[in-house]
Amino acid sequence: MSVPTLGQIPQVPLTAFPGSQPVQKPSVWTTNPVLSYVNDIYSSVANRRAALGLPNPGTIENINKETSKDVFLNNYFFTGLRADLSKSFSMNPAFQVSHSFSLGSPVMPPYGFAAFYATDDVLLQGNIDNDRSLSGRFHYGWNTFNVSKANIQIAAGQPAMLQLEHDYRGTDFSLNLKALNPSVLEGGFTGVAVGSILQSVTPKLALGLETVYSCQSPMYPPDAAVNYYGRYVGDDWVAAAQLQAQGSVLASFWRRVTDKVEAGIETSLSVGASQQQQMMMMMGGAPQIDATTTIGAKYEFRQSVFRGQIDSQGKVACLVERRVLPVVSVLFAGEIDHSKSSARLGLGLQFEAGGEEVYSQAENLSQPRPPM
Repeated sequence: MSVPTLGQIPQVPLTAFPGSQPVQKPSVWTTNPVLSYVNDIYSSVANRRAALGLPNPGTIENINKETSKDVFLNNYFFTGLRADLSKSFSMNPAFQVSHSFSLGSPVMPPYGFAAFYATDDVLLQGNIDNDRSLSGRFHYGWNTFNVSKANIQIAAGQPAMLQLEHDYRGTDFSLNLKALNPSVLEGGFTGVAVGSILQSVTPKLALGLETVYSCQSPMYPPDAAVNYYGRYVGDDWVAAAQLQAQGSVLASFWRRVTDKVEAGIETSLSVGASQQQQMMMMMGGAPQIDATTTIGAKYEFRQSVFRGQIDSQGKVACLVERRVLPVVSVLFAGEIDHSKSSARLGLGLQFEAGGEEVYSQAENLSQPRPPM
């Protein structure tokens, strides 16, 4: 019987044996005494945070979105006559174009064209009106945690605006970095830089911090400010508070009354916010406090949505969206300002061409597929 040589003996990896682990090469984080100590502290803190099971608190931008963006009329109110025509071509990827017409509105242009395209990783949106004012935004998701954003606005007779932004969402915190019109062509940084973090302290409480650095020109000293945020999420209610560096406080409370009814209240306090008030305080005058409280509610019916709000300044506003057909909706907006004895009205019509096709496509995708 011949004895096999060394080259003929099969080489069995260590991982083939039960219970064996692959041999790891030593790194500088384990061999260096200082770095290994830092690595141990980081691993200990990370393990403790993972054991708490804290959720992601969202972003500071949406810290009071339930009240300001869902219930109140800030993003929905309009005046004059308005008509929107949109056409959806596909759902995945989502591609839609829209035409908007307006008459008698001091804010909305007479005509505007918009296009929207979105996939799982990319979002593109552009708008242009009859005055050749252009605005667009671009979002790109690198992975589940990192999203980069870019917004641009070019309007006739106004300076162009460029905003670069990056979001990082961890398991229990959110980090945001933002730059508005950044430039280094004047020998130094000019523009506005914003950095914010929102950290979950408990499963329901989150605290945040935001720093703002602004420099209009290297010839003038820059400005810096720090803002503080807090958010508490209950079973069916959310409370949020903001403390601005200028001395203003914003507190909001949102509650889901029923499955179809939401209510919210927001209070804003500012001390010497205007330049005239600040000059009076420097001359020894008493600080003037401006306060405004707004209460609103949102009702969702089977074919319509009603939003209404009233504030402490005597302003009452409401907005009704009624879907008369699967692809046609009618909008009515009204506001009465008792302190100024003025009123504003708005009437709109929305038509979604291709909405039925996209809806049926979504229904087909939501149905379970038969086994092959």
